[in-house]
Amino acid sequence: MTEFTRSIVSTPRLDMNVWTSGPEDGLPLLLVHGNLSSGGFWKYLAAELPADVRVIAPDMRAFGRTEAKTVDATRGLGDMSDDVHGLLEVLGLGGRPVNSVGWSMGAGVLMQQLLENPGDLASMIFIAPLSPFGFGGTTDAKGTMAYSDGAGTGAGGANPEFVRRLLIKDDTEMVPLTSPRVMLRTYFGPERNAKNVDEDFLVEELLRVKISDQLYPGNSVPSMNWPLIAPGDKGVNNAMSPKYFDTSAIVDLPTKPPVTWIFGSDDQISSNRSMFDFGTLGMLGAVPGWPGPMVFPPQPMEDQMRFVLKEYAQRGGQVREVPLEGVGHGIPLAVPGRLAEEVVASLVR
Repeated sequence: MTEFTRSIVSTPRLDMNVWTSGPEDGLPLLLVHGNLSSGGFWKYLAAELPADVRVIAPDMRAFGRTEAKTVDATRGLGDMSDDVHGLLEVLGLGGRPVNSVGWSMGAGVLMQQLLENPGDLASMIFIAPLSPFGFGGTTDAKGTMAYSDGAGTGAGGANPEFVRRLLIKDDTEMVPLTSPRVMLRTYFGPERNAKNVDEDFLVEELLRVKISDQLYPGNSVPSMNWPLIAPGDKGVNNAMSPKYFDTSAIVDLPTKPPVTWIFGSDDQISSNRSMFDFGTLGMLGAVPGWPGPMVFPPQPMEDQMRFVLKEYAQRGGQVREVPLEGVGHGIPLAVPGRLAEEVVASLVR
């Protein structure tokens, strides 16, 4: 098995913890993790990749062992995409497009990186991706916002007790609804591959998230609109609000790296019925006062991704869809071998 190791890399923006495997002169492959995880979550995919691939898997700001610096949510995921750009330059890869894989929030980082640093990426794989129109609060495939202030999105949607348990690093299974360990296992874990994955390692990495109004989940403000909270201007979850995050302009880029979209049929996070979306929760009666499907429906995340990628292809981009039946959000943990096959098939050499 290829060794998966970590080291601190100092960039002009911040000190980043970076997990790597493969030869230093190998084919670079950038892996960008999702929310509530770290670069360490890629270890199982890294073990399945060819020996000549050089994996570069940074911990994003607010996560893992990377230096904790404020996330300016008004830039969407721009802080994170710029962090990745700075890392590639320090590693001597500036101006040399690299293959890339982004999982969930990480796919959003790659979309924003494509907009702001288009020369960085040779190919992109989006795994269970964040919608190009952000997370929550949009009503149709074109990303129309339910409310202009982004009510029902961002940091205010994080369960306060769950956040408290992250802060004190409580990984017990008591009160499963707010247990970080149970949340991982239920929503973005290894599923039927659990026997081949070290859950304690994953939970330890998850609990390294930095809890504050500047980092995770961020700050929130009151709203006159349902559910009476709106995103503030700092923090990870606010950076994914449609108030600030919209990368649909990737369709306008003159140069379009090929995109592979991989998604699971049982995804409970990035889907048309996300269990973390106020539209879904309101519809199920879990949040009182829901104004109904005409005002605040479940966000059609898959429809939005398909809408943007269809336009991307019509304007000259190459797009491939890979649906995985019976798989949830935790694709890199649940089916790392299957994922490795798709990564290899997408590599630009």
